[in-house]
Amino acid sequence: MGLFPMFVKLQNRLVVVVGAGPIAESKIPGLLSAGARIRVIAPHATAQIAEWAREGHLAWIAKTFAPADLYRASLAIAATSAPGVNQSVFRACEERGIFCNAVDDIENCHFYYGAVVQRGDLQIAVSTNGKSPALAQRIRKELEESYGEEYAAWLEKLGAAREALRAKATGLDRIKVILHRLASREMFDRFRRRPALSARQQGALQ
Repeated sequence: MGLFPMFVKLQNRLVVVVGAGPIAESKIPGLLSAGARIRVIAPHATAQIAEWAREGHLAWIAKTFAPADLYRASLAIAATSAPGVNQSVFRACEERGIFCNAVDDIENCHFYYGAVVQRGDLQIAVSTNGKSPALAQRIRKELEESYGEEYAAWLEKLGAAREALRAKATGLDRIKVILHRLASREMFDRFRRRPALSARQQGALQ
């Protein structure tokens, strides 16, 4: 069965993480950066997760999992080393229509984490439908070499240009042509060369 690829907005949405060991700890930063509200369910937690809880970045409830812990959740992550617990979380999510990911447990997942390259707001995600995470990681490393950190700054400029063009109320067809031109490889190469150019040369490119 094929997967539907999408990028999800989690701002202010509740995500329940079951487990508070190293596996859970590795998943939480991405949720925090997406602005999710996080509820961690686990009897014990790593020092880092406990610190995040003390600082108010997440809520840690020191208990074993119960289906009621999913109340109002949009998403759940089963991040324990106990297959039985992961399966219980998945089944509870199934009953409530909540998407669940059981880390490294493809039978108890509604979705998988992709291997992600991130350059500012640019994200490139690779999935193998759970068949070979090792291949996904290899491809991610290759993409990291092809898409350097300069893409973050370039994307900011493209976004600013898009907003400026839309504000001018120019014809939509013309805006589309201009934006595709600005996003071309040629324009990116010119952007990368600009730091080495003189002020006069930079002005000529504007």
